Amino acid sequence: MASYRSAIWVNSLSFLVVISLIVYTKLFGASAGILFEPPLAPPDPNAGLLTHTFQLLCAVPPIVCTFSFALLRTIQPQQKGNLFILYSAIITGGFLVNEIFRIHIILLRAGIPKLITIVVYAMTTLGYGLAFRRKIKSTPYILLLSGIGLLFSAIAVDSLKLSGDGVSVLLEGVPKLFSEINIALYFWSVCYGEILRSRNSSPHD
Repeated sequence: MASYRSAIWVNSLSFLVVISLIVYTKLFGASAGILFEPPLAPPDPNAGLLTHTFQLLCAVPPIVCTFSFALLRTIQPQQKGNLFILYSAIITGGFLVNEIFRIHIILLRAGIPKLITIVVYAMTTLGYGLAFRRKIKSTPYILLLSGIGLLFSAIAVDSLKLSGDGVSVLLEGVPKLFSEINIALYFWSVCYGEILRSRNSSPHD
């Protein structure tokens, strides 16, 4: 019964969000149909293939962390590591939302420089790192650091506005892709380890 109530609550909330977005869109004179427009199909099947792969990889950490947090709360509700997993889900989920909906581009069109968006996210990530530094030190943090380092190198290349479509795109895209590979591997490993430890130390076993 609890699962049915949760499903009803989620569907009701989702319905209210959809109605709100339709009303919001209509207020600005646009057709509500634009909310459900399919993404543009690329002219070539290979176009954007690795970018889409990067976006799929961005979905791995928040999904894995959210599922793991729900499972850990069931196994050991008072475990201190649960908060680390929860905030990891929030941080990586924010990054996913930005990548899918291109929030930094929307803010740029609204007059907010991309640098400000990057600084805000960097400061948030730094605060997360400082708050859980002891926990992070007990994990394979080299994967996380290498992922963040590669991401910032990609951001640096993007900020240089190099000319040309070939080398400059590769210099940004390759580090960005491998940054998310390492970050996804890190959170997968961390969540797997946390679940194993919780099950092994659970009094219910």
